[in-house]
Amino acid sequence: MAFDLFLHKGAFIWGCSSKPHSQLDSHSGGLTDNLRYQLVHKCTILSVLAQKAAIPVEDEKPLVHSPPDDNALLHIHNKGFHKDINMLPKPLTSIDVSSSASDGSKVRVAYQGLPGAYSEDAALKAYPKCETVPCDEFEAAFKAVELWLVDKAVLPIENSIDGSIHRNYDLLLRHRLHIVGEVQLRVNHCLLGLPGVAKEELKSVVSHPQALAQCEMVLNELGVDKIGAHDTAAAAKTLAINCLRHNGAIASSRAAKIYGLDILAEGIQDDDANVTRFLVLAREPIIPGTDRPYKTSIVFSIEEGPGVLFKALSVFSMRNINLAKIESRPLKQRPLRVVDDSNEGSAKYFDYLFYIDFEASMAEPRAQNALGQLQEIARFLRVLGCYPMDTHV
Repeated sequence: MAFDLFLHKGAFIWGCSSKPHSQLDSHSGGLTDNLRYQLVHKCTILSVLAQKAAIPVEDEKPLVHSPPDDNALLHIHNKGFHKDINMLPKPLTSIDVSSSASDGSKVRVAYQGLPGAYSEDAALKAYPKCETVPCDEFEAAFKAVELWLVDKAVLPIENSIDGSIHRNYDLLLRHRLHIVGEVQLRVNHCLLGLPGVAKEELKSVVSHPQALAQCEMVLNELGVDKIGAHDTAAAAKTLAINCLRHNGAIASSRAAKIYGLDILAEGIQDDDANVTRFLVLAREPIIPGTDRPYKTSIVFSIEEGPGVLFKALSVFSMRNINLAKIESRPLKQRPLRVVDDSNEGSAKYFDYLFYIDFEASMAEPRAQNALGQLQEIARFLRVLGCYPMDTHV
């Protein structure tokens, strides 16, 4: 059968990929300690300067040289604090084609966001000793892999509360990367504040809109204003830089450590069963096996007709293959199709792409046979990847 030839000699040519897994390293410890010291010191300077005119200083000894004025003193401390923040990795942009040289001792993993983002947590869960590379947008992470700036990318694809990240489904089709793994990460939202601030003092909280919505009960009890941000780590960074006492942020515990903030409350999400699933992307696929549970992701389109989608899905059911996920997206090349040219008006339907995750390895004959039969029905079919399932949340 033509598909069998395509399967064995065409797109499914598997390449090896293996990296060691060990415990999370703490490469940013010295920097974060210094950040925390600078943050506390900066806020102390602000407080002292605000009160200096009203509180006399006893036994103040004269200086040989004239001391700098208050603005100059504050500028010195601000400069030092910002210098430490700027030592953190800068996010790559979608048009950035430069990269610092890697010594090859660590796998480089791209993610969307700033240091301390949940996506970085997912990257470190997949590759505990990796060098994480922040990117400003999802597509920049795809391009970073394609341009060999990084080895892998870890990107969110769905959340147990908010559903699918449609942008990344569309990018999977636009780019020719392969899914080589998945990471399921439990989301633990923390309320962060400046050192020494109690949560009752907060008047506003900044974070990603989804994080704000997922912590609505706690935020309503505090009676704070909700301010949207690009992502949770960006909210933490903004709070640390601006040093506004009555502002808080929702982010991860790692973000608190990185930006020198206090955790005022932990696990503040409304639903404890809050899990985000991430995909690990690479330039080459991996060799599928049968030694552990595997998942295969595909995308296909079909001709319109009675029962065609049912026929397409039944190729898995008749082989006892479980469908873990099905997602439909409009086919952008031909989004609308006229199906009735009557005088009363033309009825139009969307044409769709169907993304499916099924729990079987491409090393199994039943998976190969299912895709062989699906190709006879589908107008378009592409395997996005076959990879080990993440069974630990």
